[in-house]
Amino acid sequence: MDGGALRNRLVMATAMWREATDEPLPRMPPGDPVAQLDAFELCVVELMFEQATPETAREIATKTWDLVHDRPDDDPVKLRVVKGHEDLARRVAAAGGEHAPQPET
Repeated sequence: MDGGALRNRLVMATAMWREATDEPLPRMPPGDPVAQLDAFELCVVELMFEQATPETAREIATKTWDLVHDRPDDDPVKLRVVKGHEDLARRVAAAGGEHAPQPET
């Protein structure tokens, strides 16, 4: 993966983190930059899914999909986002279904 693509992913994930919490950015252990970024993005999507409510589910689904929509289907962050969307849809349906996110394709 080229440096520009990694930088863009980092900028997007960092912005999402800062929007979701006042906590400092998590420290990443030394290692492969792609693995570090994947781990950070997984932290971001986990945080966003944890904070989601029936009222914010659609917005969270959109933001997390924007992070991964152009990645291969076997990308670990994309796989987590897809599962998160399914979980959000179930939670919203259990709460009355009015705000359910639509599955992305």
